[in-house]
Amino acid sequence: MKLTHLYATELADLVTPIRPVLPADTRLRMVNSELASQLCLPETWWQDNNLATAMQDEDFALCRQAVAQKYGGHQFGHWNPMLGDGRGLLLAEVEDSQGQHIDLHLKGAGTTPYSRQGDGRAVLRSTLREYIGSEALHHLGIPSSRALALFTSADTVYREQPETAAMMIRTAPSHIRFGHFEYYYHSQQPEQLKQLFDHVFIHHFPEVLKSDNPHLALLRTIVLRTARMIALWQVYGFVHGVMNTDNMSIHGITFDYGPYAFMDSFVSNAVFNHTDQQGRYAFDQQPGVGLWNLNALAHAFSDYCTTSQLRETLSLYEPTFIQQYQQMMVRRLGLDEPTERSLAVLNQLTGMLADQQRDYTVIFRQLALTDISTANPALRDQFIDRVAFDKWWESYRSLRMDGGETEEQQKLMCNINPAVIARTHHLQQVIEAAREDNFEPAHSLLSALRSPFSQKWDDSRWAGAPVNNSPVSLSCSS
Repeated sequence: MKLTHLYATELADLVTPIRPVLPADTRLRMVNSELASQLCLPETWWQDNNLATAMQDEDFALCRQAVAQKYGGHQFGHWNPMLGDGRGLLLAEVEDSQGQHIDLHLKGAGTTPYSRQGDGRAVLRSTLREYIGSEALHHLGIPSSRALALFTSADTVYREQPETAAMMIRTAPSHIRFGHFEYYYHSQQPEQLKQLFDHVFIHHFPEVLKSDNPHLALLRTIVLRTARMIALWQVYGFVHGVMNTDNMSIHGITFDYGPYAFMDSFVSNAVFNHTDQQGRYAFDQQPGVGLWNLNALAHAFSDYCTTSQLRETLSLYEPTFIQQYQQMMVRRLGLDEPTERSLAVLNQLTGMLADQQRDYTVIFRQLALTDISTANPALRDQFIDRVAFDKWWESYRSLRMDGGETEEQQKLMCNINPAVIARTHHLQQVIEAAREDNFEPAHSLLSALRSPFSQKWDDSRWAGAPVNNSPVSLSCSS
């Protein structure tokens, strides 16, 4: 195992050294063994309660140089310079089996200078949601931070009600956010901003140094990655919930999981965060917010790029998003390419889903399992307006048959339309069990989410839509 502290040493102005504080009764509850192996971490860490015990030792290498990061961010469209890791600590970077440096970040380890009257702790509810949610997205093929380990203690943490304390180690290529760049730009610290750019060039995007304008090449990379990530959110019905710029990664990965949810019934303007009263971060607003956030980030590049260069680079976002989204969605229909006919069929289907409030994931999964030669498929029973379905099915079936249906196409559809997603009601079930010291349901759900396209889950408890499809309202408190 090779630990480094590149961010902490090279960007000292953006960090505060902090010792993580773990309660004496901290227990290791969940470990991502596959990820731990990829990171070449010692197997002894995961035996008994070794890691939790070691992390309470001041001389333990993993915690010796932990730091809290400083950054700003636009929150619901308003600039806030007073942000930072309020309960998270960058422990170190570790070199993985591919020679890449990966952040090890501990969440819920005590107060920092950026806690803003918070207690620096995390609760089991939100920690388990992030652990499971990040793994769910990763295995759907959506770029995401990943969960390495989850801990609990007997401490009580007070939010809307008393809750169990928890901590999590998560990993990411880095935890550098849009808000890091925004902070130095808006606080008029050009030399520190230059140091941040240099760090990012050398350690995260060395390929841009070959460009005539590395800063412009970096922005272009961030724009393209962000567009593709958000397109995949839309493809699978994922609602992040809090798309503030301090929650946006320069790597184009999903992180900072708060009141997220996968849609059950298809509702284009779905909002699950109960504090988002205006629907700024609704499902159908996410693509536009992504571009808004990139525009906010682009200001930090203005000393290195002309206005026309920045505008031209930002203009790549929309076509990249559309291409990724349309390509994935027509593949979910078993079609090869976005064409006028295939997009018309797609729009008719999503229109029916919205009008009839049908379950987004169930419909696409059943479509993948349906024999296209069937004139009257069982899928028809999922719809309220059967006349509308029959009309759509005729158009869709004709399009599929024109392309020459094969067994391989059916397999491809099953490999892009998941049987299981991290549904809110299932997450609540595993949270309630974990509160009673039973983590078996959490492990069972994770097992399904790590192979979401497998047909072995089609009739499992984790494939079911909620019986009572009442509106979901989730708290930001974590």
